[in-house]
Amino acid sequence: MTDAASGSTVRRPRVVLGVAGGIAAYKAVEVLRQLTETGHDVRVVPTASALRFVGEPTWSALSGHPVATDVWTDAAEVAHVRLGREADLVLIAPATADLLARAATGRSDDLLTATLLTARCPVVFAPAMHTEMWEHPATRANVATLRARGCVVIDPAVGRLTGADSGAGRLPEPAEIASLARAVLARGGDGLAAGPAPDLAGRRIVISAGGTREHLDPVRFLGNSSSGRQGQALARAAIARGGDVVVVAANVALPDVAGARTVRLVSTEQLRAAVHAEAAQADVVIMAAAVADFRPVARATYKIKKTDGDPEPVALVRNPDVLAELVAARRPGQVLVGFAAETGGPGVDVLDLGREKLARKGSDLLVVNQVGDGLGFEVDHNAAVVLGADGSETMIERTSKDLLAHRVLDLVVTRLAVRDGPDAGVAVGTRR
Repeated sequence: MTDAASGSTVRRPRVVLGVAGGIAAYKAVEVLRQLTETGHDVRVVPTASALRFVGEPTWSALSGHPVATDVWTDAAEVAHVRLGREADLVLIAPATADLLARAATGRSDDLLTATLLTARCPVVFAPAMHTEMWEHPATRANVATLRARGCVVIDPAVGRLTGADSGAGRLPEPAEIASLARAVLARGGDGLAAGPAPDLAGRRIVISAGGTREHLDPVRFLGNSSSGRQGQALARAAIARGGDVVVVAANVALPDVAGARTVRLVSTEQLRAAVHAEAAQADVVIMAAAVADFRPVARATYKIKKTDGDPEPVALVRNPDVLAELVAARRPGQVLVGFAAETGGPGVDVLDLGREKLARKGSDLLVVNQVGDGLGFEVDHNAAVVLGADGSETMIERTSKDLLAHRVLDLVVTRLAVRDGPDAGVAVGTRR
């Protein structure tokens, strides 16, 4: 791939997409398309069972590479070693119960499991199976083993399975799996390669995203333009680093983040209740949602009709300060992060507003970002200054929201390590 600005050749990230033999294998076709269209060099390694669902010509045509299906094809190239060594990421989607078992026990009886043993890069599993299989103690033990080795095993989605069955075990949406893969690659191999546990392994992280709405009547509301993109980027980054993530999503139109449990709601009071409930067992709480400061004193039962003359004024009351409440109720060792979207004004500096807000709220970190000019709401890029309660100020230049999320989490991990003391890195959360 050639960089248009410099004319130099840019090496595309190399991804091995492993496909195990489950009905969800057809969804991996869309994962492949999402990755190739965003500039990734993808080699598909299907199991023999996977080829019963999607044939070799499909994988070859969409990846642009011949598909090796066993260790004997092109034996002179030693594909079972080369693929793993050269990869920047190995992504298994879907990962069946059988594949998880073989990976956990170190089997190398086909090209995909052999590739897993030779990989020295981040490895991500996206499980898909029936609920009973996902919940079986053997599967749970295999997942725990893989996570302890440094692999990222995301929790499956809840929804319709094969036939009329529903429950936990559905493969997350392909676009979200691809987004998670990009988040892992954005972080790089440091701390994610097989061996050491990722730096948020075992940590429970609660992230609010989107913007709350306060209804005037059944069709009108007070709200804001927050799309939830930054909150979801934080969730993907935390999952990529091994975290157990809950997203409290206020009016977010985006699909659920792959591997996260999502709680969807509308109003500030609903968000307040959900965040407090989830924060009780959390190691980290990140309040990235734009929470409405005010709500109407009364909500009309029916649509407010337009009448002649000036409209009636709308009486407002202040909403609770959710972040300040979380600070007051914090668990020992818990890290709290707030967000401040500011515009500044004549003679008013955005950072001065942020420093005042940090002092008032009492959180550990406050991410201050000036919205507008292609930054902040409803766009894919952001810039920020992260203010610390210790007086630190960390500048994050304009970048993707995924990379900004990792920079924020770097600061969170540092504070968790300090609070763990001599036991830094020991997981204190409880994975569901």
